[in-house]
Amino acid sequence: MRQIVILGGGYGGLRVIHRLLNMTELQDTTITLIEKEPYHSLKTEFYALAAGTVADQELRLSFPNDVRLELHFEAVKDIDIDTQTLHLKSGNTKSYDDLVIGLGCEDRYHGVPGAQENTLSIQTLPKARRTYQAVQEIEANGSVAIVGGGLSGVELASELRESRPDLLIALYDRGETILSMFPERLYQYVENWMNEHGIEIINRANITKVEPNILYNHDEPNPFDVIIWTAGIQANQVVRNLDVEQDGIGRIKLTKYHHIPGYDNVFVVGDCAALDHAPSAQLAESQADQIAMLLMHKGLGEPYPEEMPKIKLKGVLGSLGKKHGFGYMKDKTLTGRVPRVLKSGVLWMYKYHTGS
Repeated sequence: MRQIVILGGGYGGLRVIHRLLNMTELQDTTITLIEKEPYHSLKTEFYALAAGTVADQELRLSFPNDVRLELHFEAVKDIDIDTQTLHLKSGNTKSYDDLVIGLGCEDRYHGVPGAQENTLSIQTLPKARRTYQAVQEIEANGSVAIVGGGLSGVELASELRESRPDLLIALYDRGETILSMFPERLYQYVENWMNEHGIEIINRANITKVEPNILYNHDEPNPFDVIIWTAGIQANQVVRNLDVEQDGIGRIKLTKYHHIPGYDNVFVVGDCAALDHAPSAQLAESQADQIAMLLMHKGLGEPYPEEMPKIKLKGVLGSLGKKHGFGYMKDKTLTGRVPRVLKSGVLWMYKYHTGS
């Protein structure tokens, strides 16, 4: 019996599972998911949970209930790709024939002293819950600092403004502008929205140290009730520990078939994979579709295609509270209510039609 093991039930891992379960050609195959949480989480919406505008249960989906799928809710300690063995934190081990690594990412603190110990996060559901609790405990007219002016930081700041209009919210970013990866028209629209809603933007920031409730920008202390870190990611620690070629943030460099060079039975999906595109749920799912197809070819004893299809992404959508948003799709900039409605529709489709 062929053993396919999926590490991580995020967007990429879950997509691989759904695609494999839909492949009637696969026979004599067992699919095992190893995931520390007993549910799939909608990570792209963790900012809303942290801000208090979405309930916890709205961001959880059950894994498929299928006799061909074994679920193990455990955390992985390390991966031995030479012996094809997984070591779990419970002390158990699991062998595999084919492995899909989709363990996601962690916050990257860039070596800033005290950042990891003295800031909150929205990288996981438990961390987003703790951030929500801390925010709700702030007394009236308190203050929040958000470090990082990318998509996560912007969405968190805007949602927090909707949840707590009394708070002073400061968004720190090291670039000349927030959302610097997007066209000027888009980031100017977002900056104007922030200014109109009383969110202070501090550009060209240089966070040199973080102490409890004190953020040091260019060595100048700035007191806040809560400090939230959204300033970059890196691959999961288990992945960074692998003795394989990686990029600067620990993501694994892969062949065109999404596997580790020299290990054609170890595929990597999502935030653990060094790809040409910026990490996203959409990218993880597109990559997962190809990995599932390759696993099917392998199971049937068929050769891989000589050339893999180019991954094409539809674009990016972001929210500014519940009524406004922004997007960049097919080289077109979208602002206002339309991209917010589109994002809500994409989320609805995902929640109620996952795996279709």
